[in-house]
Amino acid sequence: MRTQVAIIGAGPAGLLLSHLLAQGGVESVVLETRSEEYVAARIRAGILEHSSVELLESVGLGDRIRAEGDHHRGIYLQWPGERHHLDFVDLVGRSVWVYGQTEVQKDLIKARAADGQEIHYEVTEVELHDDHVTFTDKSGQSQRLDATAIAGCDGSFGPSRQAVPAAETYEKVYPYSWFGILADVAPSTDELIYAWHPNGFALHSMRSATVSRLYLQVPNGTDPQSWSDDRIWDELATRLGHGQNGWKLTPGPITDKSVLPMRSYVQTPMRHHNLFLAGDAAHIVPPTGAKGLNLAIADVALLSKALIAKVKEGDERLADRYSDDAQRRVWRCTHFSWWMTTMLHTSGDPFDAQLQLSQLKWVANSEAGATGLAENYAGLPIGY
Repeated sequence: MRTQVAIIGAGPAGLLLSHLLAQGGVESVVLETRSEEYVAARIRAGILEHSSVELLESVGLGDRIRAEGDHHRGIYLQWPGERHHLDFVDLVGRSVWVYGQTEVQKDLIKARAADGQEIHYEVTEVELHDDHVTFTDKSGQSQRLDATAIAGCDGSFGPSRQAVPAAETYEKVYPYSWFGILADVAPSTDELIYAWHPNGFALHSMRSATVSRLYLQVPNGTDPQSWSDDRIWDELATRLGHGQNGWKLTPGPITDKSVLPMRSYVQTPMRHHNLFLAGDAAHIVPPTGAKGLNLAIADVALLSKALIAKVKEGDERLADRYSDDAQRRVWRCTHFSWWMTTMLHTSGDPFDAQLQLSQLKWVANSEAGATGLAENYAGLPIGY
């Protein structure tokens, strides 16, 4: 087997890369260790930055976002007794869309199928070499795929990350997790509520007009089944300010419970010879800043241009710059995600609590503070 670019991973990063390469006249083959059904169904966060939506629209993937996505002008910041709305459009002229990663994946699968994209699901024993990939297909046959370049878009547990020798890694593990629930109930808010509370952080998000997504800060190692539904709703009501200025949290049937550990991770460089990393294969951010999917999209936007120039024209200049160019945005988003996380999650230290409240009040009441948050949350232009 031979292709121009071998892509490891059929999630949003891998499929979007194959889509952008195809539009640039470059062939690719995608390898994925999971089944197509698993990849299509897995639930992930769904906030798209302004620039992510612009990119998806520019390559024919924006119709359903505009038709079915939920357009948000900003967010609410809250602490006991106060709730403030930050309007990103007024502050920086940019907005965000609530559109689940599952929906992005559906759009990409449909688009790639229409183009006849070659995707091999349920492969095993994937090994990356400088000019080829070996693997076992789902029928048990050993295969070799020769390629001019290899793109590692296979997340934090795939083989691509480990194939970069002598990489530098930077990691922070946070001393708390997110307890997330999905509930079959209409959201109790029109835009996301980020709430600081002495009991811990809470977030009211949504998946659709009839499905709510909510989170609670909990200790690491929490068993989600140890929390009853009544306890979850009572704690959400407390932290989100049920009854504050007449606002009410409406409970409903909980359909899913999960606990998500929080960490920041960056690996550099994002290139080794003909192997290029993108998305979670190179970096992880806590979900507080809604940056994970958007960083993957920004990586792929840069990488596609670099690979098109490398494969079609033999021009290595963008490929040589790819890691440095991508990591400018990676570190900016890593800092923003850390800043949002440490501003909103309680540590149990009264000194930290007063610093957090002071910072929240500054952000909510200072145009400069609010603009900084809005610029980063709504997203910097791709190529920043």
